[in-house]
Amino acid sequence: MAKFRVTQIGSPIRRPDWQRATLVALGLNRMNRTRVLPDTPENRGRIERVKHLLKVEIIEEEGGA
Repeated sequence: MAKFRVTQIGSPIRRPDWQRATLVALGLNRMNRTRVLPDTPENRGRIERVKHLLKVEIIEEEGGA
């Protein structure tokens, strides 16, 4: 399963409350903080709402059986 590496690059200062809440839901609340999140529809929606405040990288996991 793919994952996202999400880094906050924009400040939540002078942003609507829902954008701050979305950053907190992603585990971000400070500049340059990074989280690795699973690729789920919920996380994709959250990222879409605040994409102007984030840098997103897709991490492909190689599965060995």
